[in-house]
Amino acid sequence: MSQVVGVAAGKTLEDFVPGETIVSPGRTVEAADINLFAGLTGDFYPLHVDEVAASATPFGGRIAHGPLTFCLAMGLVGLSNFLGDAIVALLEIDKMRALAPVRPGDTIRVHVTVRACEPTSNPRKGVLHLEYSVRNQNGIEVMNFLTAMLARRREEGATSG
Repeated sequence: MSQVVGVAAGKTLEDFVPGETIVSPGRTVEAADINLFAGLTGDFYPLHVDEVAASATPFGGRIAHGPLTFCLAMGLVGLSNFLGDAIVALLEIDKMRALAPVRPGDTIRVHVTVRACEPTSNPRKGVLHLEYSVRNQNGIEVMNFLTAMLARRREEGATSG
C-alpha cells in the first residue's frame, strides 16, 4: 500500500478530541487565484474580475469569490496534516457564512475545532464534526462553516501508537 508523504498514516476518529483546535498555515490570495477560479467555474461576475466595476461597489475593489475562500480553507486544513488519512468522505457543509471580503493580497489562515466525534452503526466508520473559522492577516473572521466528514475508526483490539 502506498502512503502519501507528509500524511499521518493510521489516524482514526478516535485520535480527534472534541474542543481541540489547530491553526493552518497561511495562504496569500492573489489576483491570479481569483482569475483562475473565475475561469474554472465560469463565474466572471465583475466584482471578482473587473477592477473598474468593482471599485464602484461598496467593497471599493475586487474581492475573492466566497466559494474560492471556502476551497482554500478546506485545502489549508488538508495541508496542515491535522486530518491525516482519517477522512473517507465529506458528508455535509452547514451554516456557511461569508462575513468579510477577502481581497487580493490578503493572507488567510483557518482555525479548525473538533466539535464532536460520533460512532455510526458501522463499527469501521464514524462522523467527525468540525467548525472552521477563516481569518485574514488582521485576525478578522472572513468566513465560517461547519463540516461533517466520514472518518475511519480504529479496528477493534488495535491500540494507538
